[in-house]
Amino acid sequence: MLKKIYLKGMDEFELRSFCKDLNFPEFHGEQIYRWMYNKNSMNVSDMKNIPKELLFKIEKQCIIDTLKIKNKAASKIDKTIKYLLETKDNNYIESVSIIDKNRHTVCLSSQIGCNVDCDFCATGKMGIIRNLKTGEIIDQLVIIQNNSNTPITNIVFMGMGEPFLNYSTIIKACKIFCNTKAFNFGYRRITISTSGILPKIEKFIHDKERYKLAISLNASNNEVRNKIIPINKKWNIEMILKALKNYKFNKTTPIMFEYIMLKDFNDKHEHANELAELFHNEEYKINLIPFNVVGDKYSRSTKDQISLFADVLNRKSPKLRVLVRWSKGEDIDAACGQLATKND
Repeated sequence: MLKKIYLKGMDEFELRSFCKDLNFPEFHGEQIYRWMYNKNSMNVSDMKNIPKELLFKIEKQCIIDTLKIKNKAASKIDKTIKYLLETKDNNYIESVSIIDKNRHTVCLSSQIGCNVDCDFCATGKMGIIRNLKTGEIIDQLVIIQNNSNTPITNIVFMGMGEPFLNYSTIIKACKIFCNTKAFNFGYRRITISTSGILPKIEKFIHDKERYKLAISLNASNNEVRNKIIPINKKWNIEMILKALKNYKFNKTTPIMFEYIMLKDFNDKHEHANELAELFHNEEYKINLIPFNVVGDKYSRSTKDQISLFADVLNRKSPKLRVLVRWSKGEDIDAACGQLATKND
């Protein structure tokens, strides 16, 4: 049986070459590109201006619907919907739609599972199955948009997986998201979060990528970070901060740090002081994220402790932009760190 080609995920150049190889004019590649990425088509029959002979070959040889909805869970406390999506090889990923006033953010996954093994994260407990393909990343957004009346305004790669361990695929998807013939997202509307994969952070900076960069820091010193993010033993805090010195950022494209607040672990006054010293005189943005409970090893810092922590940062590092970011969808396990699936 002929193995089908993933058409969804190809860029315009690849689609033009695909048509040419089938002895059709290259311009049909641009038409297909627009159908898949501008009109959010998941079906060959939608492509009205493509020759029937070409459509027949696409249907027989290609895949353009890489994912299907297995389940949807809607929060009862906010406008958050978690999607359980099934891949062609019968694996599962989760994606989240978060609507807050006029802002519609989609949280996309980059891998099936994750092998970074952060100690506070449900996805990390799954282990890694495989990287997602470009089309599978794109179809998460397409499916959510096709099932919502609210236009998507922002994309965050903070779902299942470590985006920078699927780097080239993520960047390719982002280029399609930003293409004016496709989804036409602004670069500043896309945030890629990493736990600290240093070689890819350096590549991201070297290539002058314009998407927002977020570092999942979660500790003020290496001793604490080693306990919850094992890769810190390979690429520690100082190494990451040194690399970021080469990153040309500004107020509209800041370097963002995420700091999950774990009670009596990384939320003490001494940790706030260390973090303030670490970021002294830097115009970074830091999101303090109240822990969303996974398992029973850690618990959430109190509101008072989070406020005290933020006050220390604001007083001692006045150039920092400090925000306490409460996650959405906690009642359906759709909040930060809670995404995980089982094949059952």
